[in-house]
Amino acid sequence: MNIAPLLEIEQLHAGVAGKEILRGLDLQIYPGEIHALMGPNGSGKSTLSNVLMGHPAYEVTHGTIRFLGRNLLELPPEERARAGLFLAFQYPVAIPGVTVARFMKAAVEAVRGREQVRAAALLHEMRETARWLEMEESFLNRAINEGFSGGEKKRMEIFQMLLLRPRLIVLDETDSGLDVDALKIVARGVHRALGPDTGVLLITHYERILNHIPPHKVHILLEGRIVKSGGPELVAEIERRGYDWLRESAAATS
Repeated sequence: MNIAPLLEIEQLHAGVAGKEILRGLDLQIYPGEIHALMGPNGSGKSTLSNVLMGHPAYEVTHGTIRFLGRNLLELPPEERARAGLFLAFQYPVAIPGVTVARFMKAAVEAVRGREQVRAAALLHEMRETARWLEMEESFLNRAINEGFSGGEKKRMEIFQMLLLRPRLIVLDETDSGLDVDALKIVARGVHRALGPDTGVLLITHYERILNHIPPHKVHILLEGRIVKSGGPELVAEIERRGYDWLRESAAATS
């Protein structure tokens, strides 16, 4: 039986403020797979995550993105989230005056359907999830990310992920600035969310998170294109050789 990809990107060209950043990106992610996307600063990694979630500042000029068989580019950001796409931000923003519990109730009702959500059961789920992430229950009554440490902000992203139960998880350098203990908790959350029908796109600069979340496939993004894909062994090669050898190889074949 043929299994359809969760995410299928073909010849994606996109940019911001008139500057093209992605220049023909191709990628497929199937259910149950963890894909790591690596590359130097300015290669287009965060541009891809913003395009996937429909950030209005980013313009797609060519190519297609299909998510669960649907044309993702036709959907506004809220519909993409409702369809099962989740992005954990590198720099989560604070939302003063809105508590975590209130925000998550609205978000879960929007994704699951209000008629499917019982307030008492959801509050119990929030408490259990917070406890599992080693967060104090008082966290639920705090304003979103206001006064949170870097590690707390990243746990807040994972907290949302676990409650929203997405089909495709995009982690945009979620490991940035985390200490070892916080990194392990983030990794546990990803493993808990990953199932046979779920996929992960893990955008990172660093090998260390991939030691906790081993990828099935690794892709190297340079100048807006994926120039090499492979298994986990590719990470060690990048650590040893850097990206220059791939630049030279890409230039020779272009």
